Amino acid sequence: MKGTVLAGSNNLFTLECEDGIERNCTIKGKVLKASKDFYNPLAPGDVVEFDPDELDNKKGQILDLVDRKNTFLRWNVKGRCPQLLASNLDFLVLVTTPDCPPFRPRFIDRALAQAEHQGITPVIVCNKYDLAEEMQKEGDPLFEDIERRLSIWEDLGYKVLRISAKTGEGMTDFAEFLENKTCAFVGQSGVGKSSLVNVLDDTCVLKTGSLSKKYGRGAHTTTKGTLLRLQLNETLTGGIKGKVASIVDTPGIRRFVLDDVEPCDVAFYFREIAPYIGKCEFGMSCRHDTEPGCAVKEALENGDITEERFDSWDRIRYELETGKWAD
Repeated sequence: MKGTVLAGSNNLFTLECEDGIERNCTIKGKVLKASKDFYNPLAPGDVVEFDPDELDNKKGQILDLVDRKNTFLRWNVKGRCPQLLASNLDFLVLVTTPDCPPFRPRFIDRALAQAEHQGITPVIVCNKYDLAEEMQKEGDPLFEDIERRLSIWEDLGYKVLRISAKTGEGMTDFAEFLENKTCAFVGQSGVGKSSLVNVLDDTCVLKTGSLSKKYGRGAHTTTKGTLLRLQLNETLTGGIKGKVASIVDTPGIRRFVLDDVEPCDVAFYFREIAPYIGKCEFGMSCRHDTEPGCAVKEALENGDITEERFDSWDRIRYELETGKWAD
C-alpha cells in the first residue's frame, strides 16, 4: 500500500494512507537507502510504500520511497548534511515580514537560489504588510527600502503577495492561489506562517508565538514540518464550501544555507546574473570582482543587475567558500 508522509522524525512517521486511515509507521531496517545521506530520511509530502501491521491497523512498516517530483531542502550546519523540508511541491511560499521580526531580504534571496536549484517555483509573501503601511504613514524611510526589494523580486518575474493575517488584507487572493495546490511555507521564526494557516482554515488551530523583545526574533512554535490538509475558510472563497489546499508548515529557520551548490555556481541561480556568466573577458574563470572586461560588473553599472542582489550573490558565494555563515 502507498501513503503520504504527514509528519514525523527519526524513525516514526504519520502516514495518510490510500485506504483513508492514518497510521504511525516505522522504517523497516531503520534506514531508507534513498535517504541515507540526509539529516532526516523523510519529509512531509513524501510518498512511500508500506505494509500495514497485521495486529494493529493503525501501525505499519515503511518499505520504500516512491520517486519524488521534487524536494526543498537546506544544508544543516549543525548536522553537516542536507535537511529535507518538504517534497512533491507545486510551489514554495517564502514568507517574510516588514517588521516584527525585521525584514530579512537576504534570507529570501538564499531561499530563492535554492528553489531555482531544485526547480521549484517560488512565491514571495510579505505577511504583516499592515506594519509596512504604518511605516508609510509615519514617513519611515524603511518603507521605501522594503518596497524596493519587493519590486526588485517582482521585476525578476517572481510573484509577490502583500498580505496580513491580522487584518485579512490580501488573504482572499492568497487562498485562491493556494487552492488545490501543495505548497510549503518557509521563513524565519515569527513571520506568521502558523497564523496564516489559522486564517486560511479556522478549524485548524496551530500554536503561534511571540517575539523576543531583545532580539525581535520569533521562538520556534512549529518544531517539525507537518503536511496539513486545509478546508479553506468560506469567507475567503466567496462563500463556496469544499475548497481545499495542502500546506507544509515548516519550522522557523534562523539561518538558511544552500545545499549542493558550489560557490562558483551560485550565479546560475540568480535570474539576472545567469545570462552574463561566461561572457566576461576571462570567461568562466572571472570572479566578477576586479577583473577587466567583466560582463557581470558592466551589467551592474548599467543597472541591469541591482546592487542589492549583487551583494546577496556575493555574500552567498563567500559563505560557501569560507563556511562562515551569516544570519
